[in-house]
Amino acid sequence: MEQRLLGGSGFMVPVLSLGTGTFNYGSGMLSPWGSTGVDEASRLVDICLEAGLNLFDSADVYSNGQAEEILGKAIAGRRDSVIVSTKATFRSGDGPNEVGSSRFHLIKAVEQSLTRLGTDYIDIFQLHGFDALTPIEETLHALDDLIRSGKIRYIGCSNFSGWHLMKSLATSEKYGLSRYVAHQAYYSLIGREYEWELMPLGLDQKVGALVWSPLGWGRLTGKIRRGQPLPETSRLHKTAAWGPPVEDESVYKVVDMLDQIAQEIDKTIPQVAINWLLRRPTVSSVIIGARNEEQLRQNLGAVDWKLSDEQIQRLSDVSKQTPVYPYWHQSGFERNPSPVR
Repeated sequence: MEQRLLGGSGFMVPVLSLGTGTFNYGSGMLSPWGSTGVDEASRLVDICLEAGLNLFDSADVYSNGQAEEILGKAIAGRRDSVIVSTKATFRSGDGPNEVGSSRFHLIKAVEQSLTRLGTDYIDIFQLHGFDALTPIEETLHALDDLIRSGKIRYIGCSNFSGWHLMKSLATSEKYGLSRYVAHQAYYSLIGREYEWELMPLGLDQKVGALVWSPLGWGRLTGKIRRGQPLPETSRLHKTAAWGPPVEDESVYKVVDMLDQIAQEIDKTIPQVAINWLLRRPTVSSVIIGARNEEQLRQNLGAVDWKLSDEQIQRLSDVSKQTPVYPYWHQSGFERNPSPVR
């Protein structure tokens, strides 16, 4: 599997990574995604490693820590062969300090994640969201201390606005602290807002994108079609309101084009949607999900081939979104070119 540098670091990551949102014991907020226990998770890890995918992404809030615990058991005995990524910031308990990016919460969160994962270090640790109440200096000093202690190796963020990320990078530079090399962000053919500010920032500051929900919250699987009811088994019945807003007609137009191209090259709709993302600037790795072995093997088929430039353009044209201000205004200035077509 192709390996890419993670942002401006010297760390190589595979172009596909496996998300562990489906890892739980049949309970928790993310159980509608699937309920993958230890045995099946171990089998999925086996398949991933055989394919060259060795990056596994989790978070402390995924099913109240169950995902990290199951991942830890699934990689037991082969820690040196895998890259572990996890996240913290969201509320992990009832106490007033069990939320956010304070020194108190981050150090406690890392210690608890290490215990659940059964390891003594985390390869990539990311803030799950921006904490507007904690000083950025406090957060970055705490992360830098965790790196110096050997408990984490690289840091990133997730779901930040452009100014959140840029202010954090400037603070790191000012105080000589470790800087974010990754931004885990939502990006898909039906959600291209990442391109307006975060992608240009990533290019300028060398921050690699770890893409979550590449299939648009399950809408680009090929099962959502114009004039057809939502499949009975779709997780959208329970989770649509949690995800990114999108108009139905926009989804249908993109799926129609995905279907055309998939038939032209004998690939599936999800494979084409993921391959398009892998051709976009700043993308270091795309996080795929799988409830079972069949889904995983299908998603692994998104690599080791490339859409043509013409097919890329057709998908880009049909999925084009009208930028909000000031991005539509900036697009008309010849000295402020867009990084994408």
